[in-house]
Order: sequence, then C-alpha cells, then structure tokens
Amino acid sequence: MEPLLEIRDLKKTFKIKNFFGSTTEVQALKGISLSIAKGESLGIVGESGCGKSTLANLIIRLDEPTEGSIILDGQDISHIKEKALRKLRSRIQIVFQDPYSSLSPRMTVEEILTEPMCVEGVKTTKQMRDKAVELLELVGMRSSNLSRYPHEFSGGQRQRLSIARALTTEPDILLLDEPTSALDVSVQAQVLNILTSLQKQMNLTYLFISHNLAVVKYISNRTAVMYRGKVMEIGPSKNILMSPAHPYTKKLLEAVPIVGKPFHQPDTEDGSVNDGDIVDGCSYYYRCPFAEKRCLEQQPEFLAKEASHLVACWKG
Repeated sequence: MEPLLEIRDLKKTFKIKNFFGSTTEVQALKGISLSIAKGESLGIVGESGCGKSTLANLIIRLDEPTEGSIILDGQDISHIKEKALRKLRSRIQIVFQDPYSSLSPRMTVEEILTEPMCVEGVKTTKQMRDKAVELLELVGMRSSNLSRYPHEFSGGQRQRLSIARALTTEPDILLLDEPTSALDVSVQAQVLNILTSLQKQMNLTYLFISHNLAVVKYISNRTAVMYRGKVMEIGPSKNILMSPAHPYTKKLLEAVPIVGKPFHQPDTEDGSVNDGDIVDGCSYYYRCPFAEKRCLEQQPEFLAKEASHLVACWKG
C-alpha cells in the first residue's frame, strides 16, 4: 500500500546572524524519513527544540526545506511554486498550539470559517454559511455562534473553532501541533474525543505533535521519537511507550510524573559537549550509556516490537 505522505531524508538548516554580523548555521532537522498511510495517526514526541514544529512547518510549506523530499500522493511537493502550493494547502491543514493567536480577533466565526472557501471560489454565500454551520456541529458547537468573535469563547472552544477552520477545505491530512497543551485536562479529553470521532467520520490522516506521551498513545497508531533533529525510534505507539528500545525514549518516559511515585529528575546534558555537530550518527551518543564507536558514524534502527530489554542499542 502506497503511503499518503512520505518524507525522505528531510533536512533544514537555519542561518542566524549574531550581534557582530557573523552567521551561524543551526541544523534543525538532520535527515528525517517517515511515511504515513491514509487514515493513520502518527505521533511525534520529543523535548523542546528537537525539531517537531519545524517538521510540521516544512510539510505545510511555511518553511522551505534545505534538502530532502516531501511526497504527497506520489507528487514531490518540496519546492513547488506558489500557484500549485495554493491547491496543495487545501489538502494539508494545520492546527496550532495557541488558538487565540491563530484566529483573527477582528473576524466573526462565520468570516473565519468561510474565508478559506472564498479563496477556493467554488461556493455561493448560502453554501458557505451552510458549510460553516455543519463544521460547527461537527466540533460540538452551535450555529448561533456564527456572529460571535474569538475573544468571546473559552480556550477549548477556540481550539474547536481552529479545528473547524482546518476542515473547511476538506483536507486529507491534519497537522496537529500541540493542539491540547494549552487546555485544562478535562477540556483536553473533549478535544481528543472530537479529533478521534472526526478521523473515523472523514477518514482523516493525522500528524500529531505533543509533549504529552499519554495523549500520543491515546490518539496515535504509531509514534516517532525525535531528538536533536533526528528520529531516534519509531514503531506502534503501545510498544514504543511500554517497552522502549532506545535509551533516550526510556529517559523521556522516566521524566513523566506519576502520582504516588517520587519524582525522578532526568539526567541533564553536559553543556561542554556539543552533540549537535553529529550528522550521520546517533545524536544521543554523548549521553547514551550504551554508546559504541560506530554510533558516531551510523544511526541505529529501532523497532519497539523487537526490544525486550535494553542491553545494547544495536540489533543482533
């Protein structure tokens, strides 16, 4: 079965000018390869700064990739021009972390939901309004909210509006960048249930980015663990979180607070070590208790289903 979205050796380097005018290169992504099937939900986890949001921005083309390919339905969309890019964005939509900053405070709910339809130019005013009402009902809101403004809603309601807006173009793929992290726990559950229901109803494909491992396990079929611009481990969500193969995944899980259990402070990085320069090998080399010399030159491959215990990183 051909994947709906395939990412091949994707790299992104940012050039940053400092106060003195010299330029420093920062490698945000160092060769990411992933594939997502139609109707699947792929979770992306990792600590802040590992490249999760950069990956989402590259897929939707808010940023240009430095190297690599992004294949959508067999078509390379890595460097397509603006005209073709407009059509592409109707197939891939994104829901951001902060719903308030991503919704225009000067537009009513009806204007927010109908604006993408106007850009497509295929619906009458009545059709657009009917579609907006339908979208509100899909996310558990009433049609009477059409005339209201974003500031009149709670954070959870605003995030529902963001999801409804993302669905206006009937996309194939939704990129969900920390969509529940700014919400209360009870509201998080409501939003996750809505996303799960929408996926079944509309056969949507999700790329779900989150710090919350429990949330990723709930909503994702597979999970990819990222660290310093690379994928450390990928596999079925249940296997990844119950029996991790990579030492970094294990440390990530140990850092999650558990009620009734003393908090374990994870190991911190040694500031004198710059493991960001490792390109071909494993980015976790300088922190890993199982590191071997070959880890500097080659990235080990991990399948959670094959990991019964952590005695060594390499298979076989």
